[in-house]
Amino acid sequence: MDQIIVRGNGPLQGEIPIAGAKNACLTLMPATLLTDQPLTLTNAPRLSDIRTMTALLQSMGVEVTGLQDGQVLAMSSHALTSHRAEYDIVRKMRASILVLGPMLAREGRAEVSLPGGCAIGARPVDLHLSALEAMGAELDLRDGYVYAKAPSAGLKGAEFEFPLVSVGATENALMAATLARGTTVLKNAAREPEIVDLVQCLRRMGAQIEGEGTGTITIQGVDSLHGATHPVVTDRIELGTYMLAPAMCGGEIELLGGRIDLLAAFCEKLDEAGISISETPRGLKVARKNGRVRAVDVATAPYPGFPTDLQAQFMALMCLAEGSSVLEETIFENRFMHAPELTRMGAQIEVHGGQAKVTGVQQLRGAPVMATDLRASVSLILAGMAAEGQTTVSRVYHLDRGYEHVVRKLRGVGALIERVKEE
Repeated sequence: MDQIIVRGNGPLQGEIPIAGAKNACLTLMPATLLTDQPLTLTNAPRLSDIRTMTALLQSMGVEVTGLQDGQVLAMSSHALTSHRAEYDIVRKMRASILVLGPMLAREGRAEVSLPGGCAIGARPVDLHLSALEAMGAELDLRDGYVYAKAPSAGLKGAEFEFPLVSVGATENALMAATLARGTTVLKNAAREPEIVDLVQCLRRMGAQIEGEGTGTITIQGVDSLHGATHPVVTDRIELGTYMLAPAMCGGEIELLGGRIDLLAAFCEKLDEAGISISETPRGLKVARKNGRVRAVDVATAPYPGFPTDLQAQFMALMCLAEGSSVLEETIFENRFMHAPELTRMGAQIEVHGGQAKVTGVQQLRGAPVMATDLRASVSLILAGMAAEGQTTVSRVYHLDRGYEHVVRKLRGVGALIERVKEE
């Protein structure tokens, strides 16, 4: 198993290209199930989660090519061979559940294992199922699988209000509704940029959708969708992660493809903490202003609020801030598992339920630490880059799910970082 070794090395300088969004690409890939014509995605990231979704689609008969050297992913679902998404693949990643809506809408039936993924809480799929039931789906849960059938005439349009904002459930319902008879209105829908990106792709495929980016999305069902080519939106979580590198280590980095509008709430908190962010023709430049960063309180919230997927990384920054901050996690339980690992590096963190109080220290110290999930893994790397001495991060397979070429990108701006085989 690999480890990442990081040594504190002072200010960073240079540029980092930001990849296409993992979460957007994982949503766009199942959209190929909605048509028998090719769907091509450009700016697709090369990540283990993308390989997992590729394997899942291929197991159902989808032809998938690309991504060996480039960033183009070509898919065709003209000859599906299976309606079943097997446990052995689905258990690796929660996004696998997103094949349910498209398969059900186009084929009239689907069998999908209940998903797995990071150990950051229960994250049930009941909202996905309730939305599909509102469109007439007949569902049976047994033996760890969802067995879904559409009525003989297919899914029908419906009005459905999500009791809680759910990105995945919005995406599943949205894709299913594109081929449903009549009009579907999704209320209290998620508003994330990844939702907007999905709608733009579906529209290119011939879908009739209005209201993306707001809490109410209206879909007029059509008889069929066609092929399209679509560029994956910039990964706002990778962007926010690398924005924190100069904030913690000093120096200035230009993030190619970065946009403030993707991370407005996050950028506001960085500004409060004393981080300079400026737009350039190629993206964003980020630098720490004079002196230590200031402590800032944060509460995660659905978009356009502060992203839960940047909470662990922001906590690493607050470990070095002047004063005390309170980070409140409102999206997922069990998402402070990185706190004990940061404490091993000299951080002062007290966790009480869904809140963590962080009292900044002058200096973190390198230590052996263990990644517990995807975003926690990169928070420990950031902390190690700003720490005195050497930090060894174990269980970095989590990292490969969401960050493309992380060692290469950080080395390119001056970080002392390497990936080695565990002894």
